Amino acid sequence: MSKKEPSLYSCCIAEITGTFILVFLGCGAVHTAVTTDGLSGVGQVAIVWGLAVTLSVFATMNISGAHINPAITLALAAWGGFPKNRILPYWISQLIGATLAALFLYLIFASTIEKYELDNNITRGEFGSQVTASMYGEYFPNPTVGIHEPEGDTVSNTITTSQAMLAEVLGTALLAFMVFALTDKKNKGAPGAGLAPLFIGATVLVLVAILGPMTQACLNPARDFGPRIVAYFAGWGEIAFPGPNGQSAWDTLLVYLFAPMIGAVIGGLTYTGCIGKQQPE
Repeated sequence: MSKKEPSLYSCCIAEITGTFILVFLGCGAVHTAVTTDGLSGVGQVAIVWGLAVTLSVFATMNISGAHINPAITLALAAWGGFPKNRILPYWISQLIGATLAALFLYLIFASTIEKYELDNNITRGEFGSQVTASMYGEYFPNPTVGIHEPEGDTVSNTITTSQAMLAEVLGTALLAFMVFALTDKKNKGAPGAGLAPLFIGATVLVLVAILGPMTQACLNPARDFGPRIVAYFAGWGEIAFPGPNGQSAWDTLLVYLFAPMIGAVIGGLTYTGCIGKQQPE
């Protein structure tokens, strides 16, 4: 008897669910780190992000393939045989999952955020409130670095738009490369399908640890823009989008939408063109 393939509807539900898990746990860690000091530093937050990816992939990979990231969907459509007519439904599902997760986080943390803003003289929607807005959308440089240290933010104004875009392109390229490598059935060095989510999560962990202080390590447009929408309507307004310091919408789109998409396509091409085709049958 042939295996019945999951319907597009089932795949979309799985992508909503997987992206919800990813963003609720990952952005939840940022909420905890910023407003309660329950997590300390980029390293601890990176661990939660890595585990969030691992859990979401384990939960949904048998239904939808657990893309949970529009950039990965695009790369798989370009180089992995993913049906191109499913790209848009997957993207919409991922955005829905990310937005719902951010909305629930806001409902849970609303009072805690308000107290943190009050205690730290932060007026939501004005310059300086990117510290709390960064629990949702992302900024370069990361405004949360050093917020619990006496010296405050130690990386302000140390990264340009070009550098941020390069970081997101390269980071997402490495992520896509590893996704292709870890799921390639011909790659005998891979840990096997049962352990692939663990190592994909580990890839995200190290990328967030390295790139987090610079760009918050987006690597995933849905993870950024779903929560950014929630922040915009929750009172952060132009601080959420396009961003502080006179940042243009184009800058934000370049770094957090186009760069991950370009990077994932490059990463998929690099694996399939340079490594994958060399794998013995």
